[in-house]
Amino acid sequence: MKIAILGTRGIPNYYGGFEQFAEFFSVYLVEKGHDVYCYNSHNHKYQEKTFHGVNLIHKHDPEYKYGTFGQFIYDYNCIMDSRKRDFDIILQLGYTSNSVWFFLLPKKAINIINMDGLEWKRSKYSKPVQQFLKLAEWLAAKSGDYLVSDSLGIKKFLQEKYKKDSTYIAYGAYPFDSPNEEILKEYQVEKENFNMIMARFEPENNLDMVLEGVALNTEDKTPILVIGNHNTKYGEYLKNKFKTHENIRFMGGIYNLEHLNNLRYYCKLYFHGHSVGGTNPSLLEAMASQALIAAHNNDFNKGVLKENAFYFSNPTEVKNLLNNSKKSNNLPFIKNNYEAIVNEFNWTKINGDYLQLFEQCMERYKAGKSK
Repeated sequence: MKIAILGTRGIPNYYGGFEQFAEFFSVYLVEKGHDVYCYNSHNHKYQEKTFHGVNLIHKHDPEYKYGTFGQFIYDYNCIMDSRKRDFDIILQLGYTSNSVWFFLLPKKAINIINMDGLEWKRSKYSKPVQQFLKLAEWLAAKSGDYLVSDSLGIKKFLQEKYKKDSTYIAYGAYPFDSPNEEILKEYQVEKENFNMIMARFEPENNLDMVLEGVALNTEDKTPILVIGNHNTKYGEYLKNKFKTHENIRFMGGIYNLEHLNNLRYYCKLYFHGHSVGGTNPSLLEAMASQALIAAHNNDFNKGVLKENAFYFSNPTEVKNLLNNSKKSNNLPFIKNNYEAIVNEFNWTKINGDYLQLFEQCMERYKAGKSK
């Protein structure tokens, strides 16, 4: 099959969950003998034409200049290019800025859309933007030949809201069981003597709530590593708000997976503040890294972690967890989450599920043409 992946900033991953998935899945497809193309921003850090056999198509992306509006132009450029490539399948990761161009997609290609989370619920967006995102979601749900849901909650929502069936395929993670304590020295922390939170700097990821809990905990000065690109308006707000708390360390983005795995493995408590979306990749990686997890109390997180985590809803609860949670007392949480990765959320299974969907779609397409 000739397959295109659209909707990300490109591979290898320097940004987030969709990029991580695109990297792993595209390489997997190449290993299975398929002809794979991944669209990259023109200013992506990796400027080669291929990545482990995956063809990379760099298209102009003016997001750096125009902000969110630039994403629409980038997606338009990618979709217009796809019309010239004779793809069998186009996998679109998300719908935020590409579903408005659905009528430009090549008619012969099978259009499969990963519907992501409920983007319009994100508090960073104004009311008009939220209304637009509801429209974009509707366009994607109606125009996609096949839909993918990364959580059972999203699958249920799509069925109830749009009467559209979707295939449930979660994200994945690779089990991590080869820790290297030496890596901690680079970050000036010690085994189980630091906490950690990793997220994009957006209000719905509840960094503020977690850090307020840390600030309330005046008796304990255990460092917390805050990992993510903080050179944003919201990042500047948080850095200024907590500038007097020396144990709150803003680390910036870290994209070395081995380092991240070791930090998660050795941290005392890993906070996951995400409150919008489906199955979050960084949560799965924390489970795979055998971290003790404290997650924001919502259905998305509970759907993945079940009873194998602590939950918080306000800064006071964060403070209490910091004082009362020990890894050695909660080993069943860690074991159960790790086994969930091995048995349910591993990348080999996830990649295989996507490929199986692709093959089924192609069979239906060919059967329809032969009639």
